[in-house]
Amino acid sequence: MLSGLRERVLPDTQRRPLEDLVESLDLSAGDSGAKRSAFWTMLTLSAVIASAGVLTDSTATVIGAMIIAPLATPIMGTALATVRHSGQGAVGFVFFGGLLVVGIGVVFSALLPASYELLTNSQIAGRTSPKLMDLVAALATGLAGAVAHARRDVAAVLPGVAIAISLVPPLAVVGVCLGRGAGWLALGALVLFLSNLLALILGGIVVFTATGYGAEAVAESGRSRRRARLVLASLLVLVVVPLSANTVVSWLLSTWSARAKAVAAEWISGVPGSSIAGVDVVSRELRVRVQTPGELPPVSGLLGALRGQIPDGVPVVVETTRGSTIQAGRVGGDS
Repeated sequence: MLSGLRERVLPDTQRRPLEDLVESLDLSAGDSGAKRSAFWTMLTLSAVIASAGVLTDSTATVIGAMIIAPLATPIMGTALATVRHSGQGAVGFVFFGGLLVVGIGVVFSALLPASYELLTNSQIAGRTSPKLMDLVAALATGLAGAVAHARRDVAAVLPGVAIAISLVPPLAVVGVCLGRGAGWLALGALVLFLSNLLALILGGIVVFTATGYGAEAVAESGRSRRRARLVLASLLVLVVVPLSANTVVSWLLSTWSARAKAVAAEWISGVPGSSIAGVDVVSRELRVRVQTPGELPPVSGLLGALRGQIPDGVPVVVETTRGSTIQAGRVGGDS
């Protein structure tokens, strides 16, 4: 059954020869000087484009950086080398390439004004809070990318894979956040990159093994295979734990925000023409945005109604459409 499924997904008639796959994924094979020159040139340009796209909050610019970024090549090369139990030279390209992108992001962060709020930028906010579903999507994308490399007839999907499995933009965000001293945000973007990195490696290992590339290599010792499995398992735990924790936290924040919005709507209902525009959690504060033509009710009533609905000690800030901001106090504390 499994062999039949493999034949449907990876038919032998479309399977790329191992020599061709090594030539395209191994930066040390063939004309290595030209390959490495192209890799570092395109990666540098991609990092500049990604950093500029992040700072200008331009999705189109960031997508352009994704398409030309060559970082997936040594990552897939690492997967192929793992299957063949050969040298892991591609890891160095991934590591130092990542450092290059982060460094360029740090330099670009100097262009931001001192008062700039990172989380108001959708390109940054969307990459600093990864969730478990991001890993699921990345695994599917990694499998698609590996199939595209292994088959001769579907290579045209690789640009789409490059867009779906974001590698350079998260690293650019890491650099920007580090440059601004936002360590936790940088860590979130780094976890997103690691999840995508792991997805590409796992997808490549699964597909390249199923296609039989490993069988063409010289058999290695069981210790080497166990070491490779241990490294992959460690990476999986390293990524899945924070992604799972962040998924739980995001669910809790969403639940608390919904409760707070219902409480705030009841609190403001006595003011004609007023409504709640939204409730958000920003920098550990609960921000209640109110649309009102008149004066607000006492904020102490809002704080009292929020007790038991959200955790005590959460700071509450009320923002109105008239431009006023009220530091209401902490839930369960003094207003």
